[in-house]
Amino acid sequence: MLDQRVVEALAGLPADAAATGWAALGWRGARWFRGLAADGRTRLDVPIALASRGARPRAGVVLTEDWLFEADVEVVDGLPVTRVERAVAFEACRASSVPGAVRVIDMACADDLTDLHRLTRYVAGLIARPGVRTLRAALEIADENAWSPPEVEMRLAWLRRVPSAVLRTNCPLFDPWAPAGRHLVTPDLVDLAAGVVGEYDGAPHLARGVRRKDLERDALYRELDLEIVVMMSEDRRDLSAFFARLDAAYRRAAERPDRPRCWTVEQPDWWTDTSTVARRRALDEHQRRIWLRRLAG
Repeated sequence: MLDQRVVEALAGLPADAAATGWAALGWRGARWFRGLAADGRTRLDVPIALASRGARPRAGVVLTEDWLFEADVEVVDGLPVTRVERAVAFEACRASSVPGAVRVIDMACADDLTDLHRLTRYVAGLIARPGVRTLRAALEIADENAWSPPEVEMRLAWLRRVPSAVLRTNCPLFDPWAPAGRHLVTPDLVDLAAGVVGEYDGAPHLARGVRRKDLERDALYRELDLEIVVMMSEDRRDLSAFFARLDAAYRRAAERPDRPRCWTVEQPDWWTDTSTVARRRALDEHQRRIWLRRLAG
């Protein structure tokens, strides 16, 4: 159990010790920080921030003395943990690449634990820290409206292949001719200028009912004159097939006849925009159940 691991990691340590990184985020209930490596099985060491020296190393715990600002430690549900911005910054600085750091930032924002403005302001105080260049580069391309780590990987792979693309994450599309602005579909990614959409279809999409919905979704995109490119779970290990599909989608989009769009991103009055952390935090519980169902899933 994650909570028990964090409690045990802090037991017997100095009073100024606090859980940080994934442990501080997971303690707050973050869905994507559960203390497991990318394989979903290997347990990560619990990171503990220390303001003083002298604590003895122990198995399953990594003791860090990187930095602790005056207001960096909070008590949450009886346990000392670093503030969200410190935890995210620490985890992103430890990432082995900019994409890895972006994933940390995006998923912290997905749970509305922090936002890009707060993170940017916090990171401004980190001078010459290990990994801070990676962190700052990640902040430049992070997004508050990504819904899962695979979506983040697809977006970054897409931008690597098509650097000029201006991508919108989970951007709802509406029928411009319907009286009330009927919602049509919300693609994982969309290049509005090119008319290319992207969807990540992981293992759950192979189930019969889900696959049928995916086929109906793909047919709708064709009706809307949108070219779709799909990333599969195996594409995350080898991007060559995804890049080939992406190139083909852009070629088809460029060859389409020039005609009025039958979709719009202009949101009707009844729609509630949830594309930023601030907008999601402003929702009451009833509104969250209505408007954040897919994100919660």
